[in-house]
Amino acid sequence: MSIEGLRALVADFLAGHDPRTTDRLEFLRARYDAGLAWVAYPQGHGGRGLPQAMQPEVDRLFAEAGAPDNRPGTNGIGLGMAAPTILSYGTEEQKDRFLRPLWTGEEIWCQLFSEPGAGSDLANVSTRAVRDGDGWVVNGQKVWTSGAHNARYAILVARTDPDQPKHFGLTYFLCDMTDPGVDVRPLRQITGEAEFNEVFLTDVRIPDSQRLGAEGEGWKVANATLNNERVSIGRSAERESGMIGVVARTWREHPEKRTSELHDRLLRLWAEAEVFRMTGARLRQKLAQGQPGPEGSAMKLAFARIAQQLSGLELEILGEDGLRYESDRGWSMVRPETVDFTGRDAGYRYLRAKGNSIEGGTSEILRNVVAERVLGLPGEHRVDKTLPWKEIPR
Repeated sequence: MSIEGLRALVADFLAGHDPRTTDRLEFLRARYDAGLAWVAYPQGHGGRGLPQAMQPEVDRLFAEAGAPDNRPGTNGIGLGMAAPTILSYGTEEQKDRFLRPLWTGEEIWCQLFSEPGAGSDLANVSTRAVRDGDGWVVNGQKVWTSGAHNARYAILVARTDPDQPKHFGLTYFLCDMTDPGVDVRPLRQITGEAEFNEVFLTDVRIPDSQRLGAEGEGWKVANATLNNERVSIGRSAERESGMIGVVARTWREHPEKRTSELHDRLLRLWAEAEVFRMTGARLRQKLAQGQPGPEGSAMKLAFARIAQQLSGLELEILGEDGLRYESDRGWSMVRPETVDFTGRDAGYRYLRAKGNSIEGGTSEILRNVVAERVLGLPGEHRVDKTLPWKEIPR
């Protein structure tokens, strides 16, 4: 299908579903059923099997028509990580059950991966899933879980065979967050807010029909999720979007604060942000041909570094004004529904950016991934790689 044909489809859809008079959820469900949700997905699952590069044009047309969005700020993990993983590894029944309410925002998702003893070393998770009839019983603790307090479902990695080496005894599940054994507790961050959580799982029952991928292939499935996560976090489609847009606007609005040294730093970071944006566009073109690879780690690595440098530069441009928090919100404990790297004020953005080099894989781990899997350098010596997980000293 040509881009003109796709535009005609959107026009026909909007002619029959006026966003000004159609119920929000009804509109989103109809858009999904028409294959105009994520156009690269297969027919029957919200798409038309078209190139990913056509998606921005569809989104632009719907936005110009005043169409409702699907809560991307609240459901970033669902849209960016859970959905492509379900599409790749899910059964047809799982795709039918989960993808539609995920895309419409009816069901928010979170990610139960990191643990107190297994953050950067995800393969070392100790949360156990034990077979019980036609299902599994899960016990353990997860941590740094963004949006768990809003989530209806979670993608979960648990250990199902401790006799296997740590990368081979894992299985991937879709966990119902309303199970009575799920306990979500807030983790207050340096910003004062608590978008993160710790999650305790006590005798949580998961039917085998919600296992994603084969038993023991959790590491393989989780890697697909992580590669999508790093591309999702590092995504920046428009010129001067993200932090570079915020800082460039601050620079233009405050000519009295300019110095030649700050000007030099801003131009250098502007050029780096533009290279980052164009590299991301090339990576997304590659994604249209298949699954994301380890190159996404380089994008996430660059995103964190540039965002932290830009948020620091913004504070220097603003001087003491940059140190003030919003007067009506302050450094207060809130449970946000959305994660916004560029929202609120300069002080918040500076503190929030500190997490960019931790979430979605620490920069230290991502440098290892880039070195070993992109550049082909010798791997780090890992003495526990072949040991049964239960024999690894802790």
